[in-house]
Amino acid sequence: MRVEVFDFTLPQTHIALRPASPRDSAKLLCVGADGRLADKSIRNLPDLLNKGDALIVNDTRVMPVRLIGTRQRKAQNKTAQIDVTLIERLDTSLWRALLKPAKRVQKGDIIMFENIRAHIIDRQAGEAQLQFDLPPADMDKVLAQIGSMPLPPYIATRRPPDMRDKSDYQTLFASRDGAIAAPTAGLHFTPNLLDALKAKGVSIHHVTLHVGIGTFLPVKVDDTDAHIMHSEWGEITEQTAQALNACKEKGGRLIAVGSTPLRLLETAANREGKIKPFCGHTDIFITPGYRFKVVDRLLTNFHLPKSTLFMLVCAFSGIDNMQTAYAHAIKQNYRFYSYGDACLLDRQ
Repeated sequence: MRVEVFDFTLPQTHIALRPASPRDSAKLLCVGADGRLADKSIRNLPDLLNKGDALIVNDTRVMPVRLIGTRQRKAQNKTAQIDVTLIERLDTSLWRALLKPAKRVQKGDIIMFENIRAHIIDRQAGEAQLQFDLPPADMDKVLAQIGSMPLPPYIATRRPPDMRDKSDYQTLFASRDGAIAAPTAGLHFTPNLLDALKAKGVSIHHVTLHVGIGTFLPVKVDDTDAHIMHSEWGEITEQTAQALNACKEKGGRLIAVGSTPLRLLETAANREGKIKPFCGHTDIFITPGYRFKVVDRLLTNFHLPKSTLFMLVCAFSGIDNMQTAYAHAIKQNYRFYSYGDACLLDRQ
């Protein structure tokens, strides 16, 4: 499909720079399978679900992988400030990283992060491999001290990350280090909301998908067939797969809390709609025409125009429905993107 089909215009004033406080006070736009819209709140979620339904959340934990360092070059007595985002751990202290400005860094350079030294051992367009001069046991502790949250560009270009983001940009379910972006639909949950959901008879199930660099990358092609998705590592345990299959067999609905559990569940499901245990990488790219196998409803934030995530929600609920829903959300002053409000989508 043509990527321009997934375009829309969003005023900058609708981009949320901070999350709602408390988290479950965010707005919730319900989109029915027939396109019917209803304005609700996240706190209404228990009333919108049935006893026996299952919520699937992503328990990945965002690492503080954004670093500001100073490039040093032995051959020249010159320095430059470099913005580094670590995007993949290759070994305990060896990382693949995005650099900005990348043109100021060469293979063999040294980048100092406070008193921590990192060597550029390889360099390719926009990226590098950084070897930190740290004992393996110290890497994560040092990251926690000198790193900040890798906020998406639409936030980071308007304000710098701060200490609030270390808690704000982390879900209640975060327990497994590995993500460089938050599974943002999960940011809306609070202990009180979880208690209300459990009291309703809704079960909560954890899966893991470490959100990767693909979250930051725009679609640069004109046709969706030409876009290549980056793979991300995920896991669904045998116990979780069995519980979700049992839920479906009893007539319960599976509600994915965000696009990451949805993509993982659809990767792990077979043609008969049974979820299999899964541990590995997925690069599933969902666009209109995809036949969903297991997920019945989707709780998700509002996404960027022409992004793979907006394509996914259009595949789930219909292009016309989602364009109409987004136009309504803009008119009703919903807050967009990572720290913004949410929508609850029925599968068309």
